[in-house]
Amino acid sequence: MNEYLIDTNIYSHAMRADPAVVSLLQRASRIAMSSISIGELLSGFKGGVRERENRNELSEFLDAPRVSICRVSENTAEFYAEILGGLRSAGTPIPTNDIWIAAQAMELGLRLVTIDRHFASVSGLLLLSP
Repeated sequence: MNEYLIDTNIYSHAMRADPAVVSLLQRASRIAMSSISIGELLSGFKGGVRERENRNELSEFLDAPRVSICRVSENTAEFYAEILGGLRSAGTPIPTNDIWIAAQAMELGLRLVTIDRHFASVSGLLLLSP
């Protein structure tokens, strides 16, 4: 199964033509992206000299037939609460947005593609690093 939820950093690496990331995404049958990641990207684009170009690239990417947007639901919130509780108990905090992204990957049963090592602290999360 080549269905993935991509972390924000994977999208950024793909747009910079990172060969490992591009190759992995080309082989994917489905690429999901969290609305949380989209918010991170849009906030990064704000005020930049390429804001319009970056927004257009993102829109083109999101419009691709193999790409879907994952939105936060009440079920996602349940996964979020479980993950946060586990991280607190283990004393291994990670950024809040990343907890939401992990929750969506777990909710959907998708492997999370990321280069961030702190996701390894999330028990039961399926990870893939390009």
